[in-house]
Amino acid sequence: MITRDRQNWFRLLFVWQGSVLPQILPRLLVLLILSMIVVYYHGEFLHYKVPLNASPFTLIGIALAIFLGFYNNASYDRFWEGRKLWGALLNDTRSLYRQASTMGGYEAGAPELKDFLHLLIAFVHALKHQLRQTDSSADMQRLLPLHLSQSLQNIQFKPIIIMQQMGKWLEKGRKEGKIDSITLAAFDYNLNNLSTIAGGCERIAGTPIPFTYKVMLHRTVYMYCFLLPFGLVDSIGWMTPLIVVFIAYTFMALDAIVYEIEEPFGVAPNDLALNAMSNTIEFTLREMAGEKVERLSKDNADFMVD
Repeated sequence: MITRDRQNWFRLLFVWQGSVLPQILPRLLVLLILSMIVVYYHGEFLHYKVPLNASPFTLIGIALAIFLGFYNNASYDRFWEGRKLWGALLNDTRSLYRQASTMGGYEAGAPELKDFLHLLIAFVHALKHQLRQTDSSADMQRLLPLHLSQSLQNIQFKPIIIMQQMGKWLEKGRKEGKIDSITLAAFDYNLNNLSTIAGGCERIAGTPIPFTYKVMLHRTVYMYCFLLPFGLVDSIGWMTPLIVVFIAYTFMALDAIVYEIEEPFGVAPNDLALNAMSNTIEFTLREMAGEKVERLSKDNADFMVD
């Protein structure tokens, strides 16, 4: 995910990284060439004058803008829900380790506390890898005992199995008299929150916006943009290529943006910074455990860069 500090308005006009312009630039160039050809031939196609003017494009443009707005809202809702779920994940992992270190009956630095710390961190990284469909082996081997990391290799829903191991850790503590029934209920509440977070992320990742919406919007945007030169050439003449490309940039860019953010857990520049969020959760939990860790960069700590 790319965010930037407040910048000069003039510099923002030329920002390239994080913009969708690199994606749509070839299409805009094709449209520019088409518009220039339309102007050269005065809107004629095979010696036939295309009878279009700006009126129908005004009506269609309004309808298209409204539909793009609804589609953008639907995509951004998915993005923002994913962001809230990962924010809740930060809070709940902190609460769980606080409970384990202050209410679990274990002394600071106890091996049992370290085991629980690693389970929490492994849960976060496993969820990230599951949502991105990437290999989690390195993180699991780094954080978990060898037998547990090996047992997870062929498991599809690794975060759920890790959460089950947290439950077993709690049950062991209860049997040893380290955790009473009231404390156990508090732990169980936060574990249920972890389950809700994982389920919410899986729902977003597994239920995309219906494909028919994307197809209809995509077709309408491109038909509108490639017919637009014929509707403007008689009224604005040689300015047609410039105006057409500007209008097309607006519609095509928004089409590309909503397509990008509807899957918030991907690796596109404007998707959620799951690497940075996972690193930040690990950092704060290790600090709570009293471990000496390298300070995260400002970008990483603030979830800015992935």
